[in-house]
Amino acid sequence: MPSWSRIPLLGRLDPFVVAILTAIAVAALLPAGGSTARAFSVATTVGVGVLFFLYGARLSPAEALAGLRDWRLQTSVAATTFVLFPLLALVLSVAVGSFLDDGLVAGLLFLGVLPSTVQSCVVFTSVARGNVPGAVVSATVSNLAGIAVTPLLAAVLLASSGAGTAGPDAGAVGRIVLQLLVPFLLGLVAGRWLGAWVRAHRRGFTLLDRGVIVAVVYTAFSRGVRAGVWEVVSAGEVAVVLGCCALLLAATLLATWWVPRVWGARRADRTTILFCGSNKSLATGLPMATVLFPPHVVGLVALPIILYHPLQITVCSMVSTRLARRGAAVV
Repeated sequence: MPSWSRIPLLGRLDPFVVAILTAIAVAALLPAGGSTARAFSVATTVGVGVLFFLYGARLSPAEALAGLRDWRLQTSVAATTFVLFPLLALVLSVAVGSFLDDGLVAGLLFLGVLPSTVQSCVVFTSVARGNVPGAVVSATVSNLAGIAVTPLLAAVLLASSGAGTAGPDAGAVGRIVLQLLVPFLLGLVAGRWLGAWVRAHRRGFTLLDRGVIVAVVYTAFSRGVRAGVWEVVSAGEVAVVLGCCALLLAATLLATWWVPRVWGARRADRTTILFCGSNKSLATGLPMATVLFPPHVVGLVALPIILYHPLQITVCSMVSTRLARRGAAVV
């Protein structure tokens, strides 16, 4: 199991984060337009389809079935990801909505309904000596459910918050089916023949995954620059969004660590719930945002997701190394 060199992430910048920030900077200075923008749009659409095909192909049915037997663990992660986190995001969006552009409010709500990460959750759980098989299954099931659940929850929360003008348009469901669900299902079928090969070459496909995400970021922010949406976003609004991300992460970490004690969850399972419940998937969220939201607001919607990603990596790296040091003494 990869361990990111046992996690001392604070001593260096995550190359993926650097690549994303670089894409944003390049988009601000040299936004894609005309034929270049159309080429990037086609490339990212195809790339996202390939990603979801690979997500389906590398899913191991046997592993998933084994992990699903621990219903209490899986229910806890699902409830945190798709109930607790969205409710916290809704409360925060109502509290700060008057200070933010509708696109940023939509981004906070969309962050709340995203599925968990896979790689990060597994790595953090492994380092902290948690239930690694449970983390693999929880994160995988979360991503699978997110294809259907995330768009539905996003529509409901956006309507409830009054930020619906920046929400998914009428063709969003059809695009989700064609661009995300169909490739995923095809990958699931093809996994019978390709699954072992895809899982054996996980590192190479991770590079492809991240390359597509960086291209999605550049394309989305280029559209925002061309449409002039960033001219209305202030540094104060960015600070408010960052503060909201920090509050969401802190509240979720506290809840996922202490609430499972109510039913006497093992430390290993609490560790899995902690990381799988608090992490949100940039790799799933950004491609899905480009499908769900109108092009002129995708950059704004993406900002909370982009800010939350390095925050969760930094904080969870500290938490996982601390739990590893404390070991079985943690109760």
